[in-house]
Formats: sequence, C-alpha cells, structure tokens
Amino acid sequence: MATHGLLIDFQWCTGCQSCEIACRNEHGWDLSHHGIKVLEFGPFDYEGDGKIDWSFIAVPTSLCDLCADRVGKGGIPSCQLHCLAGVIEYGPIEELAKKLEGKERRADIFIP
Repeated sequence: MATHGLLIDFQWCTGCQSCEIACRNEHGWDLSHHGIKVLEFGPFDYEGDGKIDWSFIAVPTSLCDLCADRVGKGGIPSCQLHCLAGVIEYGPIEELAKKLEGKERRADIFIP
C-alpha cells in the first residue's frame, strides 16, 4: 500500500504545464509520455455575463512513480519542484489528508 502521494490544489493551477515538462525531462521521455498531464476544462461562459470558467487539472498518470530516484536521494518529485504556482505537494498520505481538512473550496468550482 502506498504511503506517500501528491496533493494538487486544482483551484490554483494556472495550466503552465511546467510539471509535465519537468516530469518528461526527469525521465527522459518524449512528448507522447506523461507522468503527469495537465487537462484543460473550458473556457466556458455559462451565464452569458462575461465571467469565464477556465480550469486546469494536473493529473498523475500510471507512469508516475513519484520520482522514486529523486525522493530516494532526499529530493522531492520534479513536478513539485518546478510547479510555478506552487500547487503540488508531496508527502505522507496521512499528512496530506490532514491538510485537506478544513480547506475551503472556491464557490464557483464544482467537484462531484
């Protein structure tokens, strides 16, 4: 069972894709491989009032190994290191779960 994981605050992801690039560079992959992939949702103007809903969601894929080599040497995953918005955290699952307790959600984001 996994003891460590990633906590990604989708509310503040800017969609810069620096996590994708850092991951590919770390593992020496080409453009067709992703350990983490940024998905784009939008832009949508649901209400017709000019307020645009445009979200980005960084999703770890099955290729993500949480940068086991980097972490084994005392580092952090390359996606976290290079995240320009600082929305990716790595750590023990119990600690990450505690950070979610009491975290407020943006009112305009729907998460089922």
